[in-house]
Amino acid sequence: MNINSKDFSISLTKRAMNKIKELYFQNSNFRIFILGGGCSGFKYNFMLDKKIKENDILINLSGINIVIDKISIQYLTGSIIDYIESIEESKFIIKSPYMKNTCSCGSSFDI
Repeated sequence: MNINSKDFSISLTKRAMNKIKELYFQNSNFRIFILGGGCSGFKYNFMLDKKIKENDILINLSGINIVIDKISIQYLTGSIIDYIESIEESKFIIKSPYMKNTCSCGSSFDI
């Protein structure tokens, strides 16, 4: 299902956009999904994926195809996707209005 990004107010920072474009493989999509687990209950995960499943939502942001399943999209609307890089770690992070608590390591959250 191809949806206009305006329907879901998800945004990418310039750092995230540049990193995704750097990692981007031909005909790949940047998939974002939520899994149960971690100290606080949920974790955001990211992967490059060539497949789009029947119940996926495809959002195009500045030429980047973002794929999100219908369950995860409800927790991503209004979020900002960023990328941080330091000596200690490099990772995509999501700043979501749905996060109530995060664990001390910052990799999981509660909604």
